[in-house]
Amino acid sequence: MKKQNAKPKVQKEKFSWNLMWKQRYLLLMSVPFVIWLIVFKYIPLWGWTMAFQEVKPNSFALPIWERKFVGFDNFIQAFTDRLFPQTMINTIGISILGIAIGTISSIFFALVLNEICFTRFKKITQTVSYLPHFVSWVIIASIAKMLLNDGGAVDTMLNTKLHLMSTNSALFWVVVCLINVWKEMGWDAIIYLSAMAGIDQGLYEAAKVDGANRFQRIWNITLPSIKPTVIVLLIMSVGGALNVGMERQMLLSNGIVQDHAMVLSWFAYVRGIGSNNYGLGTAIGMFQSVVGIILLFIANKIAGMLGESKLV
Repeated sequence: MKKQNAKPKVQKEKFSWNLMWKQRYLLLMSVPFVIWLIVFKYIPLWGWTMAFQEVKPNSFALPIWERKFVGFDNFIQAFTDRLFPQTMINTIGISILGIAIGTISSIFFALVLNEICFTRFKKITQTVSYLPHFVSWVIIASIAKMLLNDGGAVDTMLNTKLHLMSTNSALFWVVVCLINVWKEMGWDAIIYLSAMAGIDQGLYEAAKVDGANRFQRIWNITLPSIKPTVIVLLIMSVGGALNVGMERQMLLSNGIVQDHAMVLSWFAYVRGIGSNNYGLGTAIGMFQSVVGIILLFIANKIAGMLGESKLV
């Protein structure tokens, strides 16, 4: 006898030229991005061969097969460098703080904007919050130093010496992350606002009928609805944890806090281009990319095991 509760088989749509023809416009729209991806992301991977070679200015013009092969010597030299342990600590610390503070602040800001009833005021606030994203880090760093350096505007107004930008401690990480949050919070909130715009308004109306206040509607409807978006963005952020840009650290730091400002990308620049050892710089960059891919898969796997949304 056949089982009564047998699950029906789901037939997957087979690949066919007819299906591609139906989606030809979507495929054509993706062609420029695929070309950009191949030219700027995949073809440069050929340069990873420099990580296993001795590449100095006098040998840089030589073909790849004529350069001296050194195996993993560049990786060993990078890992045994006196700056590497502190650089890893700085990179991980700034990444964790940046992900935590940045995610929370962006979600909070998106919730506040979503609850504003005055459309005109909401649009003006949203537009103003985007503007710092388009401002160069050179300008941002100049403003921050004028405000936070010893004897700056903050010290003058508070009549104190906070030493926020010249303290040889992890406090520099917090200052850098807060400045980055001010710069990127409005821009990062866009995707959360988009997710909130897709929530069924009938859920809010039903909650109002049941007597739920505004906080309860946010906690029980808005946050659970955008949870998949938050999880996916967190997974992507974890994958890029080691790719902390050196611009903000380089521009905001000084000789006193440089030990707490050095990150892997800056370390690769100093030891690679600064020391004319392109193989060593490539090895550090390759280490960043490989570890980032591993972290991405681990975070994605953990999210799947917890029953949350994941990338694939």
